[in-house]
Amino acid sequence: MKIRLLLATLLLTSIARAADLPSIPEKPIAEKKELLFSDDFERAELGKAWGNVVPTFTLENGTMKGTQTRVNVPAADGKPAVVGHQAVVGNDIPTRDSIVEFKFRFGGATAISAEFDDRKYTGSHYGHICFVRVTPSSVALVDQRDGSMRNDIYEMKDPAKKAEKAQLLKGRSATFPVQMDADKWHTMVLETVGDTMRATLDNKPVAFLKSSGIAHATKSKIEFGCAGKDGYFDDVKIWNAGAAKP
Repeated sequence: MKIRLLLATLLLTSIARAADLPSIPEKPIAEKKELLFSDDFERAELGKAWGNVVPTFTLENGTMKGTQTRVNVPAADGKPAVVGHQAVVGNDIPTRDSIVEFKFRFGGATAISAEFDDRKYTGSHYGHICFVRVTPSSVALVDQRDGSMRNDIYEMKDPAKKAEKAQLLKGRSATFPVQMDADKWHTMVLETVGDTMRATLDNKPVAFLKSSGIAHATKSKIEFGCAGKDGYFDDVKIWNAGAAKP
């Protein structure tokens, strides 16, 4: 009986979570304009177009490999603690509405991401705007500008403000379940139009979010991230885009 009740509870929880997620448009929300950038990584060095923001990215066998080297280290021997952070590489490509396409393979990585930033924007921590984060079991779209990285929300470290913070973050992100083989290559397409983002994985729509921060007009930097060790990227393409015709 206890097992049946547990299974029923898990099922109801799953249904409730699914009901909270926004519906995903079946058709694209954006259409391509001019191609702004492409890279197949068929060379020996990463080159000037890319800059390591948080180490380390390198090229390997015609792919871009990310390896997280900044890991949590507690304070000791008079040295301050080090807070872990995924490896991040960036490219200065200004966009407003765009389509970003890339191939990826997790390998030993736990997550990969593609993110828009605007370093001149002071309303959010480090100018973070919005991003997609992918694990072998989920695809998350996040409005950072008006959500988790908005300055006042980012500074809410007091556990007593947990409920208040959660209320402010409501609707600023959406995480959708998926199933992926970590050892296989996958293709992600991220469409950003106005205040909406839509992600497709291997030609299947998998995530959608509508939130005000996504509409930030000066997305001046595109970054790719890798949490864990040895995740791979290939065939990156970035287009200017407009809203898809109904």
